[in-house]
Amino acid sequence: MTTLEISLPPALEAAWQQAQLQGLGYAGGVSPTQAWQLVQQGLAVLVDVRSAEELKFVGHVPGSVHVPWATGTALTRNPRFVRELESRLAAHGGKEAVALLLCRSGKRSVLAAQAAAAAGFTQVFNVLEGFEGEIDATQHRGGSDGWRFHHLPWVQD
Repeated sequence: MTTLEISLPPALEAAWQQAQLQGLGYAGGVSPTQAWQLVQQGLAVLVDVRSAEELKFVGHVPGSVHVPWATGTALTRNPRFVRELESRLAAHGGKEAVALLLCRSGKRSVLAAQAAAAAGFTQVFNVLEGFEGEIDATQHRGGSDGWRFHHLPWVQD
């Protein structure tokens, strides 16, 4: 990705420029708070790339699109990820849609963003920190970062 063809909101423009400087291979990363603001403003689609089990038992963001990067408790890589992403984003601009990928800690969503960019998606961003955040010194998540830590909307089945 060498040029950006459309105008992005300032938060995404800054993320895109930083990604270019770092050679990330995808559009960049945004904080959970920035992601939620962009979704609320109708400027982006939130795509949860966690497994169905994670959504069911840990919780999910209402209105998010689900396209698992990996499936099952063993987190087996979903070979249909790119096709499913394109299908789910078709109504939002397909491969040109502004998509914000969310996983547990912000690591799998990087892999998913890289795969999407390699497949021609031009505006796929990683949601930094993920849904639950990093593991802390006491082996817990959610105490210092992540979607839930920032008190952003989520529900649990």
